[in-house]
Amino acid sequence: MSNLRFLMTFAMIFCLYLSIPSLARGFSSIPVTSIYSPLRLGSADEELASGHVIRDNFVMAKPATKPWRIAFLFPHMKDPYWIGCDYGVISEARRLGIQVDIFPAEGYDDLIGQLRMMDEAIAAKYDAIVISPISMTANNPSIAKAHAVGIPVFELANDSSSRDLTLKVTTSLKDMGLNAMKWVIKDAQMRGLKAINIVLLPGPADAGWVKGEVAGTREAIGKSAIKVNILDIKYGDSDRIIQSRLAAELISRYGEKIDYILGCTGCAPAALLPINDAKMNGRIRIVAFDLTREIARLVKDGEISAAADTKGVSQARVVTDAAVNFLEGRTWHMPKVMLIKLGLIDQSHYSSYKLDTSIAPRGYEPELSYVPKGSHKSLDDQD
Repeated sequence: MSNLRFLMTFAMIFCLYLSIPSLARGFSSIPVTSIYSPLRLGSADEELASGHVIRDNFVMAKPATKPWRIAFLFPHMKDPYWIGCDYGVISEARRLGIQVDIFPAEGYDDLIGQLRMMDEAIAAKYDAIVISPISMTANNPSIAKAHAVGIPVFELANDSSSRDLTLKVTTSLKDMGLNAMKWVIKDAQMRGLKAINIVLLPGPADAGWVKGEVAGTREAIGKSAIKVNILDIKYGDSDRIIQSRLAAELISRYGEKIDYILGCTGCAPAALLPINDAKMNGRIRIVAFDLTREIARLVKDGEISAAADTKGVSQARVVTDAAVNFLEGRTWHMPKVMLIKLGLIDQSHYSSYKLDTSIAPRGYEPELSYVPKGSHKSLDDQD
């Protein structure tokens, strides 16, 4: 009888748990690779190679005890990847009861704009700043400036070599290229090809994630069982018009020599129109270095063959929670870097792929701020 009573009580508690809205109880834990000191500071992949590594699951933070004010500096909001990050930040801010303000620059050619926004966030005395740096190195002095006045700075997605970051939350950027290129090689082998030609549209040249994509692609090529020739690499801002023009230039120059185009989230879809215009949509296959809702749909429809997945929504949730845990004094031994486990999607397992860890819900409209009820808009209240 006592066992029956225990099971009935457990069932009641479990049903009560399921009745609590997901925003109240938090999201599922997220697989991460945590990297602790001692390590050699540099890119996330260099830190992965040199640091003390623990693979575990990040448990989502408990709600905050006060409405901490956190500024997020994005490079832009021109493609769905950053809209997914926006969703991750805003949804966690609501659940945690904190205030967030998202400040997007105009693009990867707007370093000056992002540096200005950093100065403004420092002057506004935010409790913490989360930056997605436009440059691997050029943002470092402004990160140091925030650190010097006691504002903890966290990094989201884009890599940086700064020594003044409290925590990086990103992925193995090299694995973006490695995973995408491994898929290409396997696909080519399944098609019976002994050698292939590829072109790359990785994004803006100075961005850390772009350097990672290219390095990972080259590493996979170096280990390939078939011959892979990189015909060309075209760098440029991830703006759709710019990338479509770059893709058109590549197709005009190399034509039917191209077997695969590998491109970033804004770059891969931009190649579709020039490929269709050249009537080569049955000849050239596109593979994306990362995943957005648009790319997921294009994979489902067969217009993009596959996509690596850095799980942007999960990255945004983890960095927001980590910042709150730090401000709340809940972390006594925080890693220097947390890498979110990557994924890869193609048509063969599209129906079973868990998209909500990676992209914003259908129809989501970006929000640039969230203020909990009873709080005041911080920038209006500064001395």
